[in-house]
Amino acid sequence: MKGSLRLLLPATCILVAGLACGKPQPIVPGRPVPAGTVLFQFTKKILGPVELTIDGSRVPVTRAGKKKFRRLEVSGLALGRHRFVLLSPLEAFGPDQIEVELAPGQGQFRVLFAQELKSVLYGSPEPTPAAGGIPGVQARLEP
Repeated sequence: MKGSLRLLLPATCILVAGLACGKPQPIVPGRPVPAGTVLFQFTKKILGPVELTIDGSRVPVTRAGKKKFRRLEVSGLALGRHRFVLLSPLEAFGPDQIEVELAPGQGQFRVLFAQELKSVLYGSPEPTPAAGGIPGVQARLEP
Protein backbone atom coordinates (compact mmCIF):
# COMPACT_ATOMS: atom_id res chain seq x y z
CA MET A 1 0.00 0.00 0.00
CA LYS A 2 2.86 2.37 0.84
CA GLY A 3 4.40 1.95 -2.62
CA SER A 4 1.17 2.82 -4.40
CA LEU A 5 0.79 6.00 -2.32
CA ARG A 6 4.28 7.08 -3.36
CA LEU A 7 3.23 6.84 -6.99
CA LEU A 8 -0.20 8.34 -6.44
CA LEU A 9 1.05 11.54 -4.77
CA PRO A 10 3.25 12.76 -7.68
CA ALA A 11 0.56 11.84 -10.21
CA THR A 12 -2.01 13.82 -8.22
CA CYS A 13 0.31 16.84 -7.99
CA ILE A 14 0.89 16.80 -11.76
CA LEU A 15 -2.84 16.52 -12.43
CA VAL A 16 -3.72 19.40 -10.07
CA ALA A 17 -0.94 21.58 -11.52
CA GLY A 18 -2.15 20.83 -15.05
CA LEU A 19 -5.72 21.78 -14.18
CA ALA A 20 -4.66 24.95 -12.35
CA CYS A 21 -2.66 26.27 -15.28
CA GLY A 22 -4.92 27.90 -17.81
CA LYS A 23 -4.32 29.17 -21.27
CA PRO A 24 -2.09 32.28 -21.24
CA GLN A 25 -4.02 35.48 -21.83
CA PRO A 26 -2.87 37.80 -24.64
CA ILE A 27 -1.68 41.28 -23.74
CA VAL A 28 -4.17 43.74 -25.19
CA PRO A 29 -4.54 47.51 -24.74
CA GLY A 30 -6.85 48.69 -21.97
CA ARG A 31 -8.48 51.16 -24.36
CA PRO A 32 -8.67 51.46 -28.15
CA VAL A 33 -5.59 53.06 -29.71
CA PRO A 34 -6.58 56.24 -31.61
CA ALA A 35 -5.62 56.79 -35.25
CA GLY A 36 -2.10 58.15 -35.75
CA THR A 37 -0.98 56.78 -32.38
CA VAL A 38 1.41 54.00 -31.40
CA LEU A 39 1.09 52.61 -27.89
CA PHE A 40 4.05 50.63 -26.54
CA GLN A 41 3.45 48.55 -23.42
CA PHE A 42 6.45 47.29 -21.47
CA THR A 43 6.53 43.85 -19.83
CA LYS A 44 7.64 45.46 -16.55
CA LYS A 45 7.54 48.96 -15.17
CA ILE A 46 10.49 51.14 -16.12
CA LEU A 47 12.10 54.14 -14.43
CA GLY A 48 13.14 56.05 -17.50
CA PRO A 49 14.40 58.34 -18.89
CA VAL A 50 13.76 57.07 -22.41
CA GLU A 51 15.36 58.44 -25.53
CA LEU A 52 13.08 58.05 -28.56
CA THR A 53 14.11 58.42 -32.19
CA ILE A 54 11.47 58.32 -34.94
CA ASP A 55 12.65 58.11 -38.54
CA GLY A 56 16.08 59.48 -37.54
CA SER A 57 14.74 62.47 -35.54
CA ARG A 58 14.96 62.55 -31.75
CA VAL A 59 11.62 63.25 -30.06
CA PRO A 60 11.35 64.58 -26.50
CA VAL A 61 9.56 62.20 -24.11
CA THR A 62 7.50 63.70 -21.29
CA ARG A 63 6.53 61.88 -18.10
CA ALA A 64 3.07 61.63 -16.56
CA GLY A 65 4.12 61.73 -12.90
CA LYS A 66 7.32 60.65 -11.18
CA LYS A 67 6.62 56.97 -10.65
CA LYS A 68 7.56 53.95 -12.71
CA PHE A 69 5.99 53.73 -16.14
CA ARG A 70 4.26 50.87 -17.98
CA ARG A 71 3.41 52.50 -21.36
CA LEU A 72 4.83 54.90 -23.93
CA GLU A 73 2.24 56.67 -26.07
CA VAL A 74 3.39 58.37 -29.27
CA SER A 75 0.66 60.46 -30.95
CA GLY A 76 0.37 62.79 -33.93
CA LEU A 77 2.10 60.48 -36.41
CA ALA A 78 1.48 60.67 -40.16
CA LEU A 79 0.25 57.69 -42.14
CA GLY A 80 2.84 55.28 -43.48
CA ARG A 81 5.86 53.38 -42.17
CA HIS A 82 7.86 54.68 -39.21
CA ARG A 83 11.04 53.37 -37.56
CA PHE A 84 11.23 53.74 -33.76
CA VAL A 85 14.43 53.39 -31.71
CA LEU A 86 14.13 53.24 -27.90
CA LEU A 87 17.15 53.69 -25.64
CA SER A 88 17.54 54.18 -21.91
CA PRO A 89 20.53 54.31 -19.57
CA LEU A 90 18.65 52.24 -16.94
CA GLU A 91 16.68 49.71 -19.04
CA ALA A 92 17.17 47.46 -22.02
CA PHE A 93 14.30 46.93 -24.48
CA GLY A 94 13.65 44.03 -26.78
CA PRO A 95 13.38 44.86 -29.56
CA ASP A 96 14.90 48.33 -29.34
CA GLN A 97 14.19 49.09 -33.03
CA ILE A 98 10.63 48.70 -34.29
CA GLU A 99 9.03 49.42 -37.66
CA VAL A 100 5.33 50.29 -37.56
CA GLU A 101 2.94 50.78 -40.50
CA LEU A 102 0.07 53.18 -39.77
CA ALA A 103 -3.01 52.77 -41.95
CA PRO A 104 -5.85 55.32 -42.25
CA GLY A 105 -8.10 55.47 -39.18
CA GLN A 106 -6.01 53.04 -37.20
CA GLY A 107 -3.43 53.04 -34.37
CA GLN A 108 -0.91 50.38 -33.40
CA PHE A 109 -0.26 48.51 -30.13
CA ARG A 110 3.07 46.83 -29.46
CA VAL A 111 4.45 44.95 -26.46
CA LEU A 112 8.13 45.43 -25.65
CA PHE A 113 10.23 43.31 -23.33
CA ALA A 114 11.90 45.53 -20.73
CA GLN A 115 14.53 44.64 -18.18
CA GLU A 116 16.71 46.55 -15.77
CA LEU A 117 20.15 47.33 -17.12
CA LYS A 118 22.83 47.43 -14.43
CA SER A 119 25.93 49.01 -15.85
CA VAL A 120 28.84 50.94 -14.44
CA LEU A 121 29.83 54.10 -16.23
CA TYR A 122 33.05 55.84 -15.32
CA GLY A 123 33.52 59.54 -15.71
CA SER A 124 30.81 61.97 -16.67
CA PRO A 125 28.73 61.31 -19.77
CA GLU A 126 28.73 63.80 -22.58
CA PRO A 127 25.64 65.99 -22.47
CA THR A 128 23.24 65.15 -25.26
CA PRO A 129 21.70 68.00 -27.21
CA ALA A 130 18.03 68.69 -26.66
CA ALA A 131 15.68 66.67 -28.84
CA GLY A 132 14.34 68.75 -31.70
CA GLY A 133 11.25 66.64 -32.27
CA ILE A 134 8.89 66.28 -35.18
CA PRO A 135 6.14 68.90 -35.58
CA GLY A 136 2.86 67.60 -34.10
CA VAL A 137 4.36 64.40 -32.64
CA GLN A 138 4.16 63.93 -28.87
CA ALA A 139 5.62 61.09 -26.79
CA ARG A 140 4.57 60.46 -23.20
CA LEU A 141 5.45 57.84 -20.58
CA GLU A 142 2.38 56.73 -18.62
CA PRO A 143 2.05 54.69 -15.42
